[in-house]
Amino acid sequence: MSRKRGGTDAPRAAGQGGRADGGAVHDVPRTRRSAAARAAALRGEIWHHRKRYFVDADPSVSDAEYDILERELIRIETAYPDLATTDSPTCRVGAEASGELPTVPHLLPMLSLDNVTSSEELREWFGRLQRVLGREEVALVAELKIDGVSVSLIYEQGRLARAVSRGDGMIGEEVTASIRTIRSIPLRLLEEIPFLEARGEVYYPLAAFSEMNRRREEAGEAVFANPRNAAAGTIRLLDPQQASTRPLDFYAWALSRVEGAGAPTSHSEAIGRMAALGLRTNPTARRCRDLEEVEAFYREWLERRDDLGYEVDGCVIKVDPLALQDEAGTTARAPRWACAYKFPARQATTTVNDIVVQVGRTGALTPVAMLEPVLLAGSTISRCTLHNEEEVRRKDVRVGDRVLIEKGGDVIPKVIKVIGEARPSATQAFVMPERCPVCGSEVVRPEGEAIRRCVNVSCAARLKESIRHFSGRAAMDIEGLGEALIDQLIARELMRDISDLYGLRAEELAGLERMGKKSAENLLKQIARSRSVPLERVIFALGIRFVGERTAQLLSEAFPSMERLASASPEELIGVHEVGERVAGAIREFFDRPENRRLIEQLGAAGVTMRSASPARQREGPFTGMTIVVTGTIEGYTRDAIRDILKVQGARVADSVSKKTGAVIHGANPGSKLEKAESLGIRTIDAAEFRSLVDAREADDSGA
Repeated sequence: MSRKRGGTDAPRAAGQGGRADGGAVHDVPRTRRSAAARAAALRGEIWHHRKRYFVDADPSVSDAEYDILERELIRIETAYPDLATTDSPTCRVGAEASGELPTVPHLLPMLSLDNVTSSEELREWFGRLQRVLGREEVALVAELKIDGVSVSLIYEQGRLARAVSRGDGMIGEEVTASIRTIRSIPLRLLEEIPFLEARGEVYYPLAAFSEMNRRREEAGEAVFANPRNAAAGTIRLLDPQQASTRPLDFYAWALSRVEGAGAPTSHSEAIGRMAALGLRTNPTARRCRDLEEVEAFYREWLERRDDLGYEVDGCVIKVDPLALQDEAGTTARAPRWACAYKFPARQATTTVNDIVVQVGRTGALTPVAMLEPVLLAGSTISRCTLHNEEEVRRKDVRVGDRVLIEKGGDVIPKVIKVIGEARPSATQAFVMPERCPVCGSEVVRPEGEAIRRCVNVSCAARLKESIRHFSGRAAMDIEGLGEALIDQLIARELMRDISDLYGLRAEELAGLERMGKKSAENLLKQIARSRSVPLERVIFALGIRFVGERTAQLLSEAFPSMERLASASPEELIGVHEVGERVAGAIREFFDRPENRRLIEQLGAAGVTMRSASPARQREGPFTGMTIVVTGTIEGYTRDAIRDILKVQGARVADSVSKKTGAVIHGANPGSKLEKAESLGIRTIDAAEFRSLVDAREADDSGA
């Protein structure tokens, strides 16, 4: 939104078109009278949302929708300059101080930034800059726009004297006590400089944010909607002891003022100067010679943003030479020498049209919100899982509610919160059904679980989802077995369980809707080919609770046949790397059911793989007995090839870094896993060292 700073003086998010109510952006009113009325309404709405965002840390619209309102007001005030009042949100950025903390005027205004949301808008901004400066070539710096809370740090004689929040851009709140609890902010610089003001972003790391929300939920406390709100609420806590329990972090992004020797002449030099003094700066900042390099930076981090470990909502582009920044100057609300190049929005508000209950392959009943379609991060969202009845009850989601939804790194949309003030008066609390909505059978909720389950193993919904999972690409990889075809197979009773797949005949398939002779033959070839997939994929295809691809692979390595796995004791299962009591219990529960044992027998009779292939001869090597994490790309090796090399040497390949990790192998674009390994003192192996170790091992083998 344009409600906060992100880069040098960065706003928060950009709209992509459309009003907050889902319609198109309003044209500028044709008459002054209607323009004045609309501008007044917009100012009231924007200030309301600013208070909800900054003071209450409880926004009621998405970032993109807020920006649409502000852009509309800017268009009206541009068309009717006499309507631009001194208290307009377009002139004053941020929110009023809450009154709970002392207020401090900023030495220099903490301005907002103009947003651009496309390559065309970026080039328009750069063209205006070129005209203002009267030159074609202008060196730029591109930085990540961290979605946090902007603060000003004042150092006197090298010591942290005061920390001030952004506030309304002119006056902020003194938050020194809370800021001093952030470990990445030095209380003393490495040099005793008479005076220095650095500006930067306080943010909540994603892993720590998730853990904090989990603890708050367990304690029955309200959870934060997003990391930015959590950071804003934390720095405004009056009790520094309480603030110290929340692991905030910080990156400095501007050297606003410095007295004494060594004053920088460019922004990139200022970044280096701050780092030399002990202030934490973001290592991704990049000096760019032209817009092509800026675009490359933007595309890179749009793709890699989920590897960072903290939220970013775009890039900040700045003129590098400070003299040119001064020459370009500022408008009343934003510098001309910088802009925010925004990523597609990941939050939006929409309406819950209905709540339906779906039945999964394990019988789990899942409430799903059917939404008024809304564009979010490049795709139209019309449905969103509500997970279970406890989640629905905690968030109190009802049909007719206006809700804030978000699409995170896992690209699965989720409901963040209900906008209570927009709730219709006649809504009713949602109640989960007592019987299966598909087959009408009894529904039970096992002790200690949040999910109700249909107990009927022949339930059509369970069978449908089981077939879909069984035929998926990571399982048996049967192409052409789509949802519509599965529905027909079940409706015509051609399939009563999964093993019936291997008894289907061409004439039966050809008689189905949209299935001719050729399509039937192709599907049967796919089904026949699936008989020979490796054992680990068959284990995964069975749909055992908590057994994903990785666990299935480990099980196939520990138990060379399905028969051996089916008879394994809980103690033997727990002895498998990464298998705990819960997973072991689910495996035993699956194989203890007579209907599942019959299914295994029928699949074996149909020729499906029930044994592991002969294992490759294991060889001693530099990775033998180690737990290895692989991150980034190494030229000449696919990720699977690296895993095979490690497995042959008896190494375990893990997906995340922990204290048990023996080494991290990294190539280009390694992401946050490398940073975590270095912080834990874990050995890191780059591409060159990995190749050297592999070549040496192969040379030993060839000489043996």
